[in-house]
Amino acid sequence: MTRQRHVLVVGDVIRDILVIPEGPIRRGSDVNASIQIVPGGSGANQAKWLAHQGVEVTLAARVGAADLNTLEKEFSRAGVNPALTGDRAFETGTLINISEPGGERSFLTDRGANRNLSIDDISDEVLAATDLLLLSGYLFFAESGRQTALDLIAWAQRVNVRTAVDAASAGYIADVGVSAFLKWTSGVDVLFANEEEAQLLSGKAALDEQLTVLLDHFPQVVIKQGADGATSARRGGASDHASAVVAECVDSTGAGDAFAAGFLAAFLRGEDELACLTSGNLAASIAVGQLGGAPRPG
Repeated sequence: MTRQRHVLVVGDVIRDILVIPEGPIRRGSDVNASIQIVPGGSGANQAKWLAHQGVEVTLAARVGAADLNTLEKEFSRAGVNPALTGDRAFETGTLINISEPGGERSFLTDRGANRNLSIDDISDEVLAATDLLLLSGYLFFAESGRQTALDLIAWAQRVNVRTAVDAASAGYIADVGVSAFLKWTSGVDVLFANEEEAQLLSGKAALDEQLTVLLDHFPQVVIKQGADGATSARRGGASDHASAVVAECVDSTGAGDAFAAGFLAAFLRGEDELACLTSGNLAASIAVGQLGGAPRPG
């Protein structure tokens, strides 16, 4: 019997405080809002969406020590193998997610325990079982996480494990610098980026020019285009495009994470590029139709 291919996701676990104002925010005054606390974090979302797609997946992350047992149970219930480390210096990361009318959102983030993640937190047994390594771009935006990501990329290249990275945040990329981010991630097999991230990383406005620039750094580039679908291109080959799946946008949080998971799940099933894009778009359409970035239980 062929062993199911195993994905190792390395990235943040966050508790999202989801704020949905009933109208425009009035600075210095009040506005009514719906406020919920939901599971989040790019790595956590990706791992849960992969499990939702039937992929065998392990999540390596660092959380507050007081939350370790609760979060291990949460991920296990979602079908994710938790490889979590409890941090006694920092609490589990927290994010305030303000979702405005139309589904656009802004984040205020305290990465908490995520900032201390080390490659030493990931066991040799977990690494040995890995067929594909998926890194959250958020790892590269702080020194400790960055070194962990670089160590993991180097390990994957030594043992011929395929790698993917999601650019994650145009704002943080601008903070660390485009050239630095490209230097740290160049050589990764697949880059996932949304339109804003692709434009920033390439310095180009047109999609074909973005792909040309980014394919100098990555063998494959997948650009998530929101309502316009998604495009994938390989170095030396033609590009493929799939239209978005029409869905009412309740909350766009986690849509990119769901897309990456859907795309990679189809890739692991051996499907072609168009099918991978279609799978990613379908997962993203489900994500935008619900509150929070993780799939709903059941």
